[in-house]
Formats: sequence, C-alpha cells, structure tokens
Amino acid sequence: MIAGIIIGVIALIIVIFMIGTYNGLVGSRNQVEEAFSTMDVYLKKRYDLIPNLVETVKGYATHEKETLEKVIQARNSAVQAKDAADVIRSNEALGQSLRGIFALAENYPELKANTSFLDLQQQLRRVEEDIANARKYYNGCVKAYNDKTMMFPSNIVANMFGFKRASMYEVADAAERENVKVSF
Repeated sequence: MIAGIIIGVIALIIVIFMIGTYNGLVGSRNQVEEAFSTMDVYLKKRYDLIPNLVETVKGYATHEKETLEKVIQARNSAVQAKDAADVIRSNEALGQSLRGIFALAENYPELKANTSFLDLQQQLRRVEEDIANARKYYNGCVKAYNDKTMMFPSNIVANMFGFKRASMYEVADAAERENVKVSF
C-alpha cells in the first residue's frame, strides 16, 4: 500500500516535470520564432528602402551599373530566402553590397550632397541599428532555448520530443571579424 503510494507520487512528479519541461521548451522555441519574425520586419523595411536608394544613386553614377546590379541581386536573393539559414546568409551578402554603394557615393560629391540620398542613407542607418538590436534579441532567445535543449535534465525531454538546436545569427564574413586598421 505505502509502496504503491510512493510509486504513484514519484510517477506524478515525473509527469509534472515532463509537462513543465515540455511547456518551457515550447515557450522558448516560440520566443525564438517571435524574435526571428521581429528581425524579419526590420529586414523587410531594409528591402523596401533599397530600390529607392539604388534609383537615387543611378541618377548620378550611371556607369557604375555592376555595383548597382549586385545590390539589386543581393536584395532579391534576401527577399526570396525561405529558412533562417538562407535569410542570415543572404542578408550578410546584402550588407556587403550596400557598403559598396556607400563607398561608391564617396566618388560622387553631388550624390553625397543630394538630400534624397542623405535621407535614404539616414533611414537605412536607423533600420540597420534596429536590425542589429533584433539580432541581439534573437541570439539571446536562441541561447536560452539552446541551453534548455542541451542541459540535463531538460535535454532528455527535448530529445524525446524532437526539439533541435536553433542557429545563432553570426557574422559570416571573416573580413568583418578583423580589426579595423587605422593609419595616419
């Protein structure tokens, strides 16, 4: 009788633990998805600004067709990305091509003085800051979720129900990781 009660209490504790852990994993996974969606909203704003930026630059830098085509191609690739890994990879390429446009603007003083270009550049700068903050939030959510999927004893429940690690949003370009060289 007492052994049956003890076994029942232990079984109840295990069931409560599994339910709590499962619900915690689901909540963490949903938070990762929400964080990615938030970042996606800012990326959409970025995608919407780029055609206007390219059109403005096109008026001043007509013979820089290759640079402008790279930006449009990178933008289109980023818009069509389906999963998180593709979004991350394509947006890194888009960031690189945008830096090319701003470097190009240095060669055209009239473009640098154009109010439309300056306004678009400022809007893009704000969106880039929002994207950076969204990436930090996303990575924080991914870390918390991955901790739950990897740490004992919640990793047992995670493995039982197929919870997989999520990918961090990392800088893919090795050149961006290097220290900036400043010389006088």
